Amino acid sequence: MDLIEILFPIASTAHTLAAVIWVGGMFFAHMALRPSLMEEQPPTRLRVWSNVFPRFFAWVWLSVVILPATGYAMVFVDFGSFAAAGHHVTLMHGVGWVMVILYAVLFFRPFSKFKAEVAAENWPAAAAHLAVIRRIVTINLILGLLVIVAGVSGRFWG
Repeated sequence: MDLIEILFPIASTAHTLAAVIWVGGMFFAHMALRPSLMEEQPPTRLRVWSNVFPRFFAWVWLSVVILPATGYAMVFVDFGSFAAAGHHVTLMHGVGWVMVILYAVLFFRPFSKFKAEVAAENWPAAAAHLAVIRRIVTINLILGLLVIVAGVSGRFWG
């Protein structure tokens, strides 16, 4: 067994876990946590998000590093090139980078402003930044689900 045969299952597993953590976290936040928190008053709701985001975003940053690294490794080691990998891999690649860019925008713009407004207890401004974060997360969730569909079904596209 050579090094590539050992590393490929590790890369594939790390890639899948990173995608599950990122997309699954967005799904949970959007579909379960957000509706539950809507029953709370703005100060409580916004403080909870202020505590949740840093924990989740640490995992997303890890995913943002792992996904491209393992994705490129799999493309060039397993397939040899993007041309040989299939259209679904090219789709995953492009959409994945759009997701990374959207996440970076979310993290460095509305999230940093959100944190400052929560710290200042400026609830209306914090809520406005949270609304922007929610829109970006919604877009990224849809894109992430699309990438998962492509990854799972793409080899059957022909």
